[in-house]
Amino acid sequence: MLNIIPIPAFDDNYIWLLHNKRYAVVVDPGDAHPVIATLKKLNLALAAILITHHHSDHIDGVEALLTHQTAPVSIPVYAPQYEQFAFEHIKLVEGDEITLPEIAQSFRVMWLPGHTLGHIAYVNDEYLFCGDVLFGAGCGRIFEGTPNQLFASLNRLKPLKGSTKVFCTHEYTAKNIAFALTLEPNNANLIDRKQRVQTLRAQQLPSLPSTIELELKTNPFLRCNQATIIKNAQAENQDELSVFTKLRTLRNHY
Repeated sequence: MLNIIPIPAFDDNYIWLLHNKRYAVVVDPGDAHPVIATLKKLNLALAAILITHHHSDHIDGVEALLTHQTAPVSIPVYAPQYEQFAFEHIKLVEGDEITLPEIAQSFRVMWLPGHTLGHIAYVNDEYLFCGDVLFGAGCGRIFEGTPNQLFASLNRLKPLKGSTKVFCTHEYTAKNIAFALTLEPNNANLIDRKQRVQTLRAQQLPSLPSTIELELKTNPFLRCNQATIIKNAQAENQDELSVFTKLRTLRNHY
């Protein structure tokens, strides 16, 4: 049985840890210390590391994790070929498949540029580890790519199974919902999500994972064709890319 737990790091990061009570795989370990503490607490052996992109809050813990286990076991690190990393890694491109036999999981690689030019995600029929491309009720900032690239990347996620669990790497959901409500104040699904997230956060519980179905109902960046959003965004043009671009600009200053 697979368990997936968030390890909080920094102010609002989540390092996702997948384990079966014996082996563990971590996604985007920006800080090694809380990961090592969790591995020791749960008596887990680290089997692999998955990286979505090169930002320091996603990779700075990698080298310490590679040396924390005394057993002479080589821990594979998977990372996008499109970006540069100082540590040894297995380079991945669009369409690659990786198999993690220790936790009985396989993932397909999706190249999703926009937040960074080389950003990738890991997806299978149940789970999506999307780094900083898609957030709860939001999406990543555009640091290296273009609005067109990020818009296209998000559109590639929309056809995934609605039940796919979305594991993004920042606790931005509450603020994203507040922004989304300025665009769709009468969206019943969004109002309900706000209440549920408030309850979770009041208990210091994560608002994640989400699902693709929930994001399609509540995430304005996946809903750029909705009349209310088009109206409230006040974009110069009503095509979806123009609306998306305006939404991203509005959210940057929200």
